[in-house]
Amino acid sequence: MKIVRVAIVGAGAVSDYHHVPAIRLDPRAELVAVCDPNRQLLEQRRADWGVDRLYESAEELCRDPEVDALVVATPNFTHRPISLAAVQAGKHVMCEKPLGLHAGEVREMYQAARRNGVVHMTAFTYRFAPSMRYLRHLLKSGALGEPRHFRSQRFLDLPEASWGWRQYRQQAGAGDLFDMTIHRIDFAIDLLGPLRRVCGAVARFAPRDRTADGRPCPPSEVDDWSSLIGEFQSGAVGVWEGTTLAKGYGLNGFGHEWAEINGAEGSAVYRLHEPNRILLGRTGQDLAPVDVPAEFLKPAGSPRDPAQGEPATVFRYDLVWEFVSAIVEGREAVPSYYDGLRAQTIADAVLQSHAEGRWIEIPDEPR
Repeated sequence: MKIVRVAIVGAGAVSDYHHVPAIRLDPRAELVAVCDPNRQLLEQRRADWGVDRLYESAEELCRDPEVDALVVATPNFTHRPISLAAVQAGKHVMCEKPLGLHAGEVREMYQAARRNGVVHMTAFTYRFAPSMRYLRHLLKSGALGEPRHFRSQRFLDLPEASWGWRQYRQQAGAGDLFDMTIHRIDFAIDLLGPLRRVCGAVARFAPRDRTADGRPCPPSEVDDWSSLIGEFQSGAVGVWEGTTLAKGYGLNGFGHEWAEINGAEGSAVYRLHEPNRILLGRTGQDLAPVDVPAEFLKPAGSPRDPAQGEPATVFRYDLVWEFVSAIVEGREAVPSYYDGLRAQTIADAVLQSHAEGRWIEIPDEPR
């Protein structure tokens, strides 16, 4: 059995909570190296993760012949240079979203990955939620009838202290729009196909001019609320809203998420805090909970036990399973950099729409 030797780039909480446990779970994968500019954190991860190959430079890591693939979980402005270094060295790469600060960067990353023949993947985690997988099946099988409306809400109740690098345009690109709403743009496109045009708006309410311990810092430059209306090429329509300032929407740290399809025959709803159950309804039958069938609780072959762990956390491990599967099987990963590019194009259009006060037409993105 081919063992894929994986390096983590960015040794923070996302890697610790999601990516490293997923690598450990997959018998085809081995965590062999860690890269982070913070030497103290690297040494902590040496102890936490039992990895001795430590790098402070991603460029140096990419020259390591004992590394096959990278999982990139670093600040947004570093995604492009790390990804380009990886693919030019022939490394497969999975990168957190957004892939870049704007679609131009993402397009360059996608084209470079294709040119170098490596597996490339965007970490659109929520596609792997069992409820989202089942909702997609219901839609594609025709059980809901012709799709008409998509609706997404992502409400979080986060502290109003500084976000660090996440609140500055040159490092993050945007705020809630790039961090949270872009996920929902992706799975709407996956469900309903390309968007034809969008209009949107963003806003900033929290100044975030103090750190968590009360020290002053430059105020936030990015949105903490975002919204858009979209028209799909299929004729369906969509509405998205996201915020980090919805007081009372903690829900044990998972926040409120609601993604809904209204079809000609029925409606279906995905909710993050209950990822193993959806809501279904038809005319004369109110929306009611339905358990996700066993075959949709995880991808075929995944070693994850759906009965183990916190449901809203453990489905995220299947992201790495798909990445490793694509490498082992010699195929494209889903979602790929192309999917990251399509979502980024829409997010950029929202910013343009807000700045110019008009609808923005979305060109087809060539593969």
